[in-house]
Amino acid sequence: MKRLMKGNDAIVHGALLGGATHFFGYPITPASEVAHAAAYYFTKSGRHFLQAESEVSAINMLFGAGAAGARVMTASSSPGIALMSEGISYIAGSQVPCVIVNVQRAGPGLGNIWPEQGDYNMVVKGGGNGCYKCIVLAPNSAQEMADCSYKAFGLADKYRVPVFILSDAYIGQMMEAVSFPTRVKEAKRNDWAIYADGKSRKSWVKSILMNQNQQQEYNILLQNIYKEIEDNEQDSENYHTEDAEIVLSAFGICSRICLTVVRELRKEGIKIGLFRPKTLFPFPNRELNKAVDNAKKMIVVELNNGQMSADIQLGIKNRIPVINCNWYGGYVPTVNEVIEKIKKDI
Repeated sequence: MKRLMKGNDAIVHGALLGGATHFFGYPITPASEVAHAAAYYFTKSGRHFLQAESEVSAINMLFGAGAAGARVMTASSSPGIALMSEGISYIAGSQVPCVIVNVQRAGPGLGNIWPEQGDYNMVVKGGGNGCYKCIVLAPNSAQEMADCSYKAFGLADKYRVPVFILSDAYIGQMMEAVSFPTRVKEAKRNDWAIYADGKSRKSWVKSILMNQNQQQEYNILLQNIYKEIEDNEQDSENYHTEDAEIVLSAFGICSRICLTVVRELRKEGIKIGLFRPKTLFPFPNRELNKAVDNAKKMIVVELNNGQMSADIQLGIKNRIPVINCNWYGGYVPTVNEVIEKIKKDI
């Protein structure tokens, strides 16, 4: 059965079916509907919802409840995620699984409530202190908002890392038909968590090691986990890349626009394709390199200053030229505007 709903609502339904037990959050446009939906559906489902007094409080509530074995999530938008950065670093450093939704808005600073993708570096590269990474999923539809949240808790538990769902104001606010899985996932007891009972008496969740050698060994352990994630969790989608001489790349709302761009330019006989990363960390470099096998150039379309483009250039190792196609400030281009820019570059 399908239901018509916003992406911000779909993500809550997917999370509950994926086994989420606790939501802690603070409202901020354009992510507020996530907290609103969680307040209603989490409590109706016998799960737990609490509105914190700030984003800083919310992320530390995730830390505490996650360390106690709960399956926890929060949702915010760009300035709110920036406030959470210290807590996210503590969570990553303590290997506490959690899910964090970022419905991006324009910046820098307070900016405005319209879509942008300027949080790519903050989320993919880690906005807090230290050498940590988070898995980053990049949905481009209301359906994928639900799919990502259903999947995210399993990834978080498997690798004991924070998992980001990096959305944007358009994907969060658009209404589409969404279908949901019938199986509800259940949380299992974690042998590392602190349940305040006899079995977990020796459990200890921390990110501080006062000995340099021990801290180094722990960081190496984390890097090995991130390498395992890179090996196993890359995900992407190709569209008409097998014979493409020009390959577009985009994520989020830009990938929806670029899909139509490819269809329109193909009608004109232009051999163009689309490579869409569905995971931003790990970045799908294996499929990226396959996608550009026959290409003469790549054009990266982003609502930022070319942040993903830098990763693409590293990934293809200068095999072909990479051209940036950027918009800022919440301005989202039309299909015709993207086509106009592309034709200037080809």
